[in-house]
Amino acid sequence: MADQRKCENDSVPALRFEGFSDPWEQRRLGELFVESEDRSSDLEILSVSVANGIYPASDSDREINPGASLVNYKVVRKGDVVYNSMRMWQGAVDSSLHDGIVSPAYVVARPVSMTASRFFARLLKRPNLLCQYQRRSQGNSKDTQVLKFEEFAEIEVSVPLFRKEQEAIGSLADALDSLITLHQRKVDKLKTVKQSLLEKMFPREGENVPEIRFEGFTDPWEQRAFCELVERRNSFSDDKGLPRVEYEDIVSGQGTLNNDVFSKNDKRGGIAFEPNDVLYGKLRPYLRNWLNPQFRGIALGDFWVLNPISVNSSFLFTLIRTSAFERVANESTGTKMPRADWQNVSSAEFAAPVSGEEQQRIGALFAKLDSLITLHQRELEILKNLKQACLEKMFV
Repeated sequence: MADQRKCENDSVPALRFEGFSDPWEQRRLGELFVESEDRSSDLEILSVSVANGIYPASDSDREINPGASLVNYKVVRKGDVVYNSMRMWQGAVDSSLHDGIVSPAYVVARPVSMTASRFFARLLKRPNLLCQYQRRSQGNSKDTQVLKFEEFAEIEVSVPLFRKEQEAIGSLADALDSLITLHQRKVDKLKTVKQSLLEKMFPREGENVPEIRFEGFTDPWEQRAFCELVERRNSFSDDKGLPRVEYEDIVSGQGTLNNDVFSKNDKRGGIAFEPNDVLYGKLRPYLRNWLNPQFRGIALGDFWVLNPISVNSSFLFTLIRTSAFERVANESTGTKMPRADWQNVSSAEFAAPVSGEEQQRIGALFAKLDSLITLHQRELEILKNLKQACLEKMFV
């Protein structure tokens, strides 16, 4: 475990691994790295980006120019630090986990024996260094500025005296990155599954039976006007004891509340809603600001408050997220501030199961998927915050 202590001076980080107590030392980057000019055209092409670091170009969706000459491409070995000389001030730098080659526009900095490159993969992205890169880059504008290795080499940084401490910090950051990637993949996979099921568990246009159904249900679905499925609440309330929800309180596309701005202390009046009503954000409907609250409250501003009258509440909440509903809702009125047209939406017909049990099971399935996605997203945010806190406290 790491040992937290008060930072008494700028040569000791606030958070350290046990067993390390020596002050960090100031070193020029030119003492820690040498520029490599090795050339080859036979290795895998690598790319460097601000968001993804160093990765094989074949992993990117961007096409590699088949006619480009590779004669002057620079060799990269595992552990080399590579940066985009024109985007270094934005953080386009990483230490490579791959052997390969990069464009001559990149600088390849090879570490000396005492340098743990995975530590520097994080250190070199620190905000104070990004400012130095920009000051030292040569060029008339940000789009043409270039950070040459000679200028990079003159920058001073604070580093642990022992390579083992560098390696420990780099390994911790790598482990957190791996966990973050794992949770991000889980979130992405669940979202893909959810979207696929939304398409397959509702009938296609012109059909009355979905492609996928729960076992035991065979009756065709019925086409019903939306106004037959719901009633739109319009009862005004300014009850001081009820929580308020406004458009900005909802996390777009997730159907959850942003607890940082949830309007519990707001005193304005609005449309009263009951548990299991559906709040539909009619402003810019493509942003998908909707909520299925399980509490009484007051909706402020650009909402329709939908009370399900002939469908299950959770099924209604699923229906409004289907592509069929979104197509109708996005036939909005207005240009700069488009709003869904109630007359258009309320008269549109949508397919719904005759069986209330089938409605309930469909709604429950998507509610479970929503919960799983929210859980992994929260864990993802916790990991990102933990990583950010470590990066702030484990560097001088």
